[in-house]
Amino acid sequence: MNDNKPGDAQNLACVFCRKTDDCPYKYGEKKTNEKWNLTVHYYCLLMSSGIWQRGKEEEGLYGFLIEDIKKEVHRASKLKCSICKKNGASIGCVAPRCKRSYHLPCGLERECIFQFTGNFASFCWNHRPVQITTTNNYRDSLPCTICLEYIEPVPTYSVLQSPCCKNAWFHRDCLQVQAINAGIFFFRCTICNNSEIFQKEMLKMGIHIPEKDASWELEENAYQDLLQHHERCDVRRCRCKEGREYNEPDSKWEIKRCQCCGSSGTHLACSSLRSWEQNWECLECRSIIYNSGFQKAKKHAAPKSNKVSITDCLLEESSPKLQKLSPGPQHKDLLRQGSKFRRDISTILIELGFQIKKKTERLYVNKANIWNSAIDEFKNFNPSYTIEVSYVNENDDFGKECLGSKQEFLSLLMHHLANSSLFEGSLSKNLSLNSQALEENLYYEAGKMLAISLVHGGPSPGFFSKTLFNCLVYGPENTEPVLEDVSDFDVAQIIIRINTAADITDLNSVINECYNYLDVIGCLRHVTTLNDKYMLAKDVLVYQVIKRVQIPFESYFGDRYEQCSLMPARAEKSGTLTSNQQDKRRKCSVQDIELSNKSQGKVQIPEFKLQD
Repeated sequence: MNDNKPGDAQNLACVFCRKTDDCPYKYGEKKTNEKWNLTVHYYCLLMSSGIWQRGKEEEGLYGFLIEDIKKEVHRASKLKCSICKKNGASIGCVAPRCKRSYHLPCGLERECIFQFTGNFASFCWNHRPVQITTTNNYRDSLPCTICLEYIEPVPTYSVLQSPCCKNAWFHRDCLQVQAINAGIFFFRCTICNNSEIFQKEMLKMGIHIPEKDASWELEENAYQDLLQHHERCDVRRCRCKEGREYNEPDSKWEIKRCQCCGSSGTHLACSSLRSWEQNWECLECRSIIYNSGFQKAKKHAAPKSNKVSITDCLLEESSPKLQKLSPGPQHKDLLRQGSKFRRDISTILIELGFQIKKKTERLYVNKANIWNSAIDEFKNFNPSYTIEVSYVNENDDFGKECLGSKQEFLSLLMHHLANSSLFEGSLSKNLSLNSQALEENLYYEAGKMLAISLVHGGPSPGFFSKTLFNCLVYGPENTEPVLEDVSDFDVAQIIIRINTAADITDLNSVINECYNYLDVIGCLRHVTTLNDKYMLAKDVLVYQVIKRVQIPFESYFGDRYEQCSLMPARAEKSGTLTSNQQDKRRKCSVQDIELSNKSQGKVQIPEFKLQD
């Protein structure tokens, strides 16, 4: 049956498939029982149709008794492989009336599926399970989320889609390698970390998930580096004669680490610390903490001395007992937030107002066409000059001028802006999505007018909704819209129906009715519990109020205060943009406009009737 010598393990052939290959990812571990001269691939043994595990794990091979293995080999010797036409086909398709048998390697080449769960069923190429996916809306290739190589997003034998994240695609081979390495405890979707739904789908599609710990958890001393402490004095002037690395416990030369980052240290004596219990932070962490608005706690008592250098004062300050902060992004966030809220909007406007010069510049305005007049006059207007207004009448052949009020002009302009098609809503208004306004760059012009009105003492945009105001002041990423911000009745009804779904069946019904709309706006998600409805409703709300009008928002508010900051070096004239800069901002790409239209008005939204 097998003429290979027991000692030559590399050349021993599997008694089922007759191959000497040792490829754990494809055939499983290769194991030999030298006493009985039996070599098997784990998967070949596991998937054989006529054998069961009757022994304990340590008996025979993987718990399969030797006598049972011999009987199965004898049974398979009478069966011809439907692929290679050789005897020894121990695996059969479980589909009713299908009589195909094959070796495991032959089945893999012919794209059969082997399920490593339940009864360890095998399916031939005609009866294998396939993934049920929606219509392919992807025009371009997408990367495999494991190896990042681009693949066609079409479910095939070698390409699988995540059941929980519709945009996640994988090579079958990449998934199998990851499953072997991660094991059952760590194998999960690479996008959303879902394990239950993801593993169930992958087992059905023939991915073997071993019941073991992850390979990185089994490495000896894998986390040894994490146990190492920073033991070096990093202050500017180390006073220890033995050097910065010298550390003598329970003495003034004991090294204490920064309580915030833990990656800097000091000798107690080098920072005038009287005891180990005294708090200490490195200068970098201290600057971040105090610049972020934290108030200092009272200092611990410091030794009284008349001779204290500036460096000593900085280092000997004991710090307040604060919650430990991990280094990296959190520190940057603290610093960013501290500088972000240090000055409010009124302070900025006051500072910009101080830069306005006494020199005046006259604007010739036609009251009957206030909008176009403002656009024309503001093209070459220098915002550092004081505004002077003259009203003109285009129908007057004599070209008479009449001095007007700056306040009246700006009030009329803001009134026109509030009632323009650039905004939507009744009283509290949000930005609308108007493709013609985008092409004509009217959002940019409106933003410029708003900035000039604010800096030159005109009326504030009182028609702004709270959401739009928060987007301007704190940024869209820090703003949470509310249902009242949605002016589209149909979209509002979708959000209401999602929020009021009584059970998971009702929720799925709403999703199915709005499938095309949710898919186009990128909010289609797989829901597993009723609580998922709140995240889905929030996604639709954020898209409708914020993401949908991202292009108008960037055009409207982008660098608006910077334009009024009167920095001549950035413009040909003080306060004006160069022609190249204006052309850049003026030209919204046709693709952006088409995409915005597609995600708003071109998708049919199902109509809902109000329920009592």
